[in-house]
Amino acid sequence: MTEDENKNVQTKVPPLGGGGGMFYGAGKLIFERAKKLRNNVTNEEMILWGMLKDKFPTVKFRRQHPISNYIADFYCHSQKLIIEIDGSIHDIEEVKMNDAQRQKDLENLGLRIIRFTNKEIRNNMNTVLQSIEKNIK
Repeated sequence: MTEDENKNVQTKVPPLGGGGGMFYGAGKLIFERAKKLRNNVTNEEMILWGMLKDKFPTVKFRRQHPISNYIADFYCHSQKLIIEIDGSIHDIEEVKMNDAQRQKDLENLGLRIIRFTNKEIRNNMNTVLQSIEKNIK
């Protein structure tokens, strides 16, 4: 299973802590997967991570953050904002359907999601950062 597929796998882990807080009831398996993903970062994730820390030093982002049955590439709890970076696997129809359901589930938790492609991270960083800035209240 690729990293992108791994992030989209839902598990049957019962919620912890009543589903509240910044993890929205994420279970042990999701935390374990998130830790593995943090240790196996993509180039685009590293690029954006550095830019987030540089351009938005007062906004705390977390990498590979467990939320419910999912793992967000980047999450800012104070803004209820998820940033996703999509590789080419997200062009596959089945993955697009999973992404749509995932987005709906996360939005139902009151979270906002913005998505960028690997290509946008590599070639249009100024536009990416402007979009993120618009989404930070």
